[in-house]
Amino acid sequence: MNSSGTLLFEREGSIAKLTLNRPDVGNAIDLSLAKRLMKAAIDCDEDDSIGCVVLTGAGRFFCTGGDVGGFVSAGDTVPSLLKELTAYLHMAIARLARMQKPLITAINGPAAGAGLSLAVLGDIALSARSAHFTPAYTGIGLSPDGGSTWLLPRLVGLRRAQEIVLTNKRLGAEDAATLGLVTRAVDDELLADEVRAIVAQLGRSTTAAIGRTRNLLLSSLETSFETQMEDEARAIAELSRTSQTRDRIQAFVSKRNASTSHRESTV
Repeated sequence: MNSSGTLLFEREGSIAKLTLNRPDVGNAIDLSLAKRLMKAAIDCDEDDSIGCVVLTGAGRFFCTGGDVGGFVSAGDTVPSLLKELTAYLHMAIARLARMQKPLITAINGPAAGAGLSLAVLGDIALSARSAHFTPAYTGIGLSPDGGSTWLLPRLVGLRRAQEIVLTNKRLGAEDAATLGLVTRAVDDELLADEVRAIVAQLGRSTTAAIGRTRNLLLSSLETSFETQMEDEARAIAELSRTSQTRDRIQAFVSKRNASTSHRESTV
């Protein structure tokens, strides 16, 4: 578990907190950070004791995207650098998207390029009001990476995604929330409290139920209605086999029966 370096990996009970930790360069993603993020994402995916993952940035920025200074230093080898960098970054993003536990992104400041992709990846994406979002790619003659061309059309619709990405449009936190790019914007000083409240809400369910649900939602735009309902039927049946779910159902029925008996006794 990394407690220092370009990525901080901290645990608080069943909560894993990943902090992009290159504040001097806006948490820009270089090879070291991409590799560490990939390793951390795999660890979160594999560790059954982790029930929720929070991703945030150190300092004033969430993430300004790829380390453009490193691109310049690479000179003629920048295509090879970009292939290696995206290999690690995309593996990290895929694991965070597909793991059987929820991801909360606490967007503490501006997000650009691949940082925008990471910001909006969360099942719950909470943005500080001071944050803003910029695709950034076309401004330096590049095309998007980090899954943004998959994520944005699904979050805001193709037409809005086209305008945002092609014109390199900058969005404030409130506009991003209105469009559905993030879940909501909160006052900067309340961001940490909002994250804790969401974590507590998610903790009221089981990790397995959350995992199945997030996967069903991710696949819903790629499958037919009938196929999606079949996937739902299989998922709910499989969950009903688990001891955690059976215990939750029994506790719910017992609580309901106790409440009914209390009401009847007071009539």
